[in-house]
This record gives sequence, C-alpha cells and structure tokens, in this order.
Amino acid sequence: MFIQTEPTPNPETLKFLPGITVLPSGTFDYRGEAEAQASPLAQSLFAIEGVSGVFLGHDFVSVTKGEAEWFHLKPLILGALMAHFNQGLPVIINALVDGPSAPAGAGKDPDGSGSHGAGGADGEVVAQINELLESRVRPVVAQDGGDIVFHSFEEGVVYLHMRGACAGCPSATITLKNGIERMLLHFVPEVTEVRAV
Repeated sequence: MFIQTEPTPNPETLKFLPGITVLPSGTFDYRGEAEAQASPLAQSLFAIEGVSGVFLGHDFVSVTKGEAEWFHLKPLILGALMAHFNQGLPVIINALVDGPSAPAGAGKDPDGSGSHGAGGADGEVVAQINELLESRVRPVVAQDGGDIVFHSFEEGVVYLHMRGACAGCPSATITLKNGIERMLLHFVPEVTEVRAV
C-alpha cells in the first residue's frame, strides 16, 4: 500500500491519501480521542502522542497535530494507517454511530446538508445555499483536506462549520469572506453575511 501525503493550507494539518475509499459517503470530524469511539481508525491515530484532530473524508484522512513536529509524527501516522488498512479493520463502526452510544458532537454529517434548515421562503434560500456549497465549495476544500458544512441561515446570515484542515486554518477567514461570502452574495440576494460557528 502506498499512502500519499499532501500539505494543506493549515500548517498544523496534513492530508493522507491511502489510494482506497476511506468512507463511502459523508465525513467525520473528531477533535479528541473521546469523540472517536465509533472509529477504530481515528482511535489508532489519537493513540499517537501529538495528534489533536482526525478528519475522515471519502478518499483521505486529514490529521491535525498539536505541538509535535511533523518529522516525528508523519512516520507514526503512516504506520498506523498502513496497519489499519492492511488488516482490513473498519473505519467506522456503524452500530456506535447510529446507536444510543454515539458520541455527542462526533462530527457526523453523512449527507453534508448541515444541521438546521428552514421552511417556506427561507427553505428555498437554504436549498440554494446548500446546492452552491455542495457543487462549488465542498469539492474545493476537500482537496485541501477539509470540509465546510452548512449550519443555519438566520436573518440574512449564513452560519457554516469549518472542519478538518479548515478548522483553525490561518487562511480560513480569507476563504470564508473572500471566497464563500462573495459567491453567496452574488448568487443568493437574501444572504448578507457568512460566519463560521
């Protein structure tokens, strides 16, 4: 197995591409070992001292570090990924994700639609926002090892979750304001501002 490694705009996060499907759909974002009970893969990565975040995407795993240096962590992460995939272990244990023991705030978002919608006229606006995020934003940020997910639309303001490499990235504000906000203001007149939650 050959695992490619790519830098992300966030210097604290690296993207690992194992060359196989990690998740058939959706994403999972774990910010600590306690959240990762449903993911044997994330648990094995959190067992490495210095790993502070794990983001699972369709064909990649983004790992965020704390104070440790990449030259110490990278070989350990590659070893953990190879061991996990070579042994054929599950990435996610569905019974733990869907059952009552699913960890709160585990970052589960199988369809990427976010957590809050709206009915009526706002429902149409939310659908338009989600379509733009799905078609124009999420594929681009996934290339950088992250994800941006709709949270809510209230009084003209779009609230988004920054996940994976996007969470804590120094250029996230620029992406949010100069990229996503400009696009939504252009295509959706009801939008007045975009904020991260």
